[in-house]
Amino acid sequence: MPDASNRRSTERTEAIMRTTLDLGQEIGYAKLTIEAVAARAGAGKHTIYRRWPSKGALLLDSLLCLHESALAYPDTGDVIADLRAQIYGAVDLLAGPSFGPLFRALIGEAQYDPQLAAALNERFITPLADKTVARLKAARDQGQLSPDFDLTLAMAILSGPLYFQFLITQGPLTHEYVDRILDALFAGMEPRPRARASRARPATSSVRPVS
Repeated sequence: MPDASNRRSTERTEAIMRTTLDLGQEIGYAKLTIEAVAARAGAGKHTIYRRWPSKGALLLDSLLCLHESALAYPDTGDVIADLRAQIYGAVDLLAGPSFGPLFRALIGEAQYDPQLAAALNERFITPLADKTVARLKAARDQGQLSPDFDLTLAMAILSGPLYFQFLITQGPLTHEYVDRILDALFAGMEPRPRARASRARPATSSVRPVS
C-alpha cells in the first residue's frame, strides 16, 4: 500500500534526523559520522548516503526540518511586535543546547564546503531574509516605517549584531539584547515629519562681498 510505504519512509527519515541531532549533541559535530548515525538509527549507511551526500547536508536537513516551527513569522499588523516574536524564537533556539552548538559548527563547515554553503544560503539564510524584508515592506506600505529606508540594509543591520554575538563573541543571545537591537534600528526607520519648505531653504544674505 502506497500510504503505508510513504508513512514508513517518513518515519524512517525523521528517526534518522532525530538520531543525528541526538548523537551530534552527545559527541559534537567533529566526531559525528554518517556511519555512527546509521548504527544508532538502525538504518543502512547507503540508505543515508543516497539522500544526504555528507554529514553537513544531513545535519542541515535535520536542524531545519525538525525546528522549522520555531522560525515561523507572524503578521499581526504590529511590525515591531512581529519582529520581536520571531527573533525571540530564533535566539531561544540558538541558545539551546540541541541547536546552537551544532548550527555554529555547521556554519564553520560551510566555509570549506561550497555545496553546503550554497544549501545553507538557499534553505535558511535567503528565505529568512526574504521573509523579514517582506514584513518590513508591508509595514512601510502601511506607513509604519519611513518610505525612504533601505529595507535590505535594515535586514543586514537587524541580523548583523545577532550573528556577531553568536559566531564571533559567542556572548549570550537574550531577549534584552534583541530589544536593544530593535530599539536602535527602529529609531532610524520611524517616519519623520517633512520639514517646511521655508525651513529647508538656506537663508540668503543681502550683504554684498567687499571687493
